[in-house]
Amino acid sequence: MHCERVYFYAHPEQALREVEWIHYGRYLDERIKGKPTQYITRRQEFFGREFRVTPDVLIPRPETELLVETVLKLRPALGTFVDVGTGSGCIAVTLALEVRGSGYAVDVSAAALRVARHNASAHDAGVRFVQGDLLSLFADGVFDVVVSNPPYVPLRDMTGMQREVRDWEPHLALFAGESGLAVYERLVPEAWRVLKPGG
Repeated sequence: MHCERVYFYAHPEQALREVEWIHYGRYLDERIKGKPTQYITRRQEFFGREFRVTPDVLIPRPETELLVETVLKLRPALGTFVDVGTGSGCIAVTLALEVRGSGYAVDVSAAALRVARHNASAHDAGVRFVQGDLLSLFADGVFDVVVSNPPYVPLRDMTGMQREVRDWEPHLALFAGESGLAVYERLVPEAWRVLKPGG
């Protein structure tokens, strides 16, 4: 119906038109098959802002807001930052907006970067996007902050996961080898390399 939730409370008598029933039926069928609601509506709230999400990106979790809060406490006046494995761009966009600054966001997935660019544009956030593997494209000592919510799920845990996650969210953003530490083992040394002294 393309209206805010409050509209439903104010107009309980309004019936759905035929085309709206058709869409509702299609969305209900997708949800029954396990498709996450966020992929159906193509949006997820994060840090008080709405972000576009597609099956090309991990759905932002409320727990990830803690990562943003921690960065803001540690570095309230962010200099140059980089968000590694940006996905939807929710971390980079939020940091840029909260500190009224700019930064970089990197992801190996071109499809994820398209979603992140849309979100940055929608929020008018000063984020530059780079397609690459972790921090390999950046010079030594250029960032004040490196932030990331990388894949951390061991492959052996795949079978026990909720089907909404296992069957719909991008495996590239979820799984990190047999131990779950494969990305961290590469990211931490690269982060030290690109951080400025005291970063």
